[in-house]
Amino acid sequence: KVISLPCLRRYDDNTQRKVQRMPKWAWRWGLKDAYGLEQFSFWRHLWPQLRRGGFDILHVQDPMVARWCRRCRGLGLIQAKEILAHGTEESLDFLMPLDNVQHLALWHLQESEKELRSRGITRPNWVTIPNFVDGGIFRPPADQEERLSCRKRLGIPEGGLVLGCVAAVKKDHKRIDYLIREFAQFLNDPASPSPVLVIAGSRQQDTDELSALAHELAQGRVRIITDLPREDMPDLYRCMDVFVLTSLFEMMPIAVLESLASGVPVVANQHPVLEWMVGDGGVNTDMRDEGGLVACLSSIGEEWIVQKGRAARERAIASFSRESVVGAYIEYYSQVAQV
Repeated sequence: KVISLPCLRRYDDNTQRKVQRMPKWAWRWGLKDAYGLEQFSFWRHLWPQLRRGGFDILHVQDPMVARWCRRCRGLGLIQAKEILAHGTEESLDFLMPLDNVQHLALWHLQESEKELRSRGITRPNWVTIPNFVDGGIFRPPADQEERLSCRKRLGIPEGGLVLGCVAAVKKDHKRIDYLIREFAQFLNDPASPSPVLVIAGSRQQDTDELSALAHELAQGRVRIITDLPREDMPDLYRCMDVFVLTSLFEMMPIAVLESLASGVPVVANQHPVLEWMVGDGGVNTDMRDEGGLVACLSSIGEEWIVQKGRAARERAIASFSRESVVGAYIEYYSQVAQV
């Protein structure tokens, strides 16, 4: 049985106005920003469902929802045991009260365990299980005709190299400004095959500024799509030749998994988590300094795209498919429920 619960949406104008009216002390309740308010509005509707019982596990990626569940369980108000799938870069101090944490990559768990050991603390129910991707929904185009059809439908040029990025359209963390500047330099390469950059993601405070930067440096060669409907995402990946992610650090971005499953090779930064995710399905290059991405893009050819695209799909299905991962989830649920 599926029960859909309403909540505020962090990017809605109404939610933003509510955030501006919140008292300064609201951060103590976890309401420091629009995301906190979104979580609280969801918890208000979730809490009565948990209170009535019938739930053994609450598995969420929202950190404050997990914390509120833990507090209520400690008070004997609910029975459900929370599992936080840690994808939001919370500090170890935030995570420590939680009994059950699903780290998305082994590197994250190992780093946490180092700090826990230094404090003389153990958390036996902290584990590593990755996110998964549906390889039936996110798949390569059947042929070139389907690829061109997807490009036409989404208004993307049908010829030339299409570089894609799926991330919140902002400078902080996702470094979309770096991506635009590097792409503008790549355009100056006489050997570049008429490339186009497509950036798709949620609108942020600096999205308009980034759009202006793209117009200034690469007029007509950068397409920014904000808040694309979820059902259009598989076709967007099928438009791409190469996926580029310019953030220096990630927990485990779903966009990389969707790209791999779609047979699109990934170019990402040199970081243990990103290197583990990409594997043979792309390349990791140092993006800390200017010119790092340009040099990598200039070395990519058509044969590389074909070979790495095939390896990307194989990587996704072997390590991150629903079939590969869900069994580990179910085993973890049994472990948590028995404690």
